[in-house]
Amino acid sequence: MADTAFQKQYRQEFISGFEQRTSLLRQTATTEVVIKGNQAEFLVADSGSATTVTRGVNGNIPARADNLNQFTATLSEEHDLVKKTRFNIFASQGDQRRIMQVTTMGTVNRTIDQQIITQLNTGTVNTGAAATASLALATKALGILGLGEVEYDGNICAAITPAFLAYLQRDAAFTSADYVEMKPLAGNNTQGGMEFKGGYYNWMGVKWIVHPRLPGAGTNAEKCFMYHRTAIGHAVDTNSLDVAVGYDDEQDYSYCRATIFAGAKLLQNSGVIVINHDGSAIVGA
Repeated sequence: MADTAFQKQYRQEFISGFEQRTSLLRQTATTEVVIKGNQAEFLVADSGSATTVTRGVNGNIPARADNLNQFTATLSEEHDLVKKTRFNIFASQGDQRRIMQVTTMGTVNRTIDQQIITQLNTGTVNTGAAATASLALATKALGILGLGEVEYDGNICAAITPAFLAYLQRDAAFTSADYVEMKPLAGNNTQGGMEFKGGYYNWMGVKWIVHPRLPGAGTNAEKCFMYHRTAIGHAVDTNSLDVAVGYDDEQDYSYCRATIFAGAKLLQNSGVIVINHDGSAIVGA
């Protein structure tokens, strides 16, 4: 005869599973609010690398035209819908309605990042054969941007994989107090030359964002990106951004739906550097 009758205690507050739930990249792009229509037009304007001229023999100053280029971001209709019957909600552990809201918004935010990543991956300027992350690889990407006359103005970002970060953390130029004001391996997140604040590392005047969903992540063919904010555009129709939570009396189920109309576009190819990275030795196979 058993002399115990153990009881289980179910924790009603749910614990969020590991997945990307917020957009990590939208603030690194030039954003546009679309009120009506399925396309957003971005204008990139420059002089076309013009140089000054001298007055002509006829006494007139030769005129030129500005270099104007329009780029179109086509918006797509993106949805995520979760349904649960009233019995499932009644019989299940945790706040199932709240879980639906959290997971559906996370799905939409991942879509925003994927749109930006897809456009970044159309860039044709790269660092060459895949190599492991180092100060040399980081400065090479910066140097290529500089040759493209990209402004070094605090708006340069780098989307990197976890493996890329792991290699940087082994580089003294990234971690040592001899080179940076802060010590990231000591867990110091205060402001300084090397900081982690607001979801990014600030190093060499570049915002380094660790993103788990970059192309080839965990392989010997990872694609990381260094780019200027004005090199990529992202448009969202804020009027269509909608999260609906409701209940269907006839079929006796609750639902949560998130909808967004959004699209991204590469605006300046010279402002995006594809960093070919080999992360297989650390996190992949």
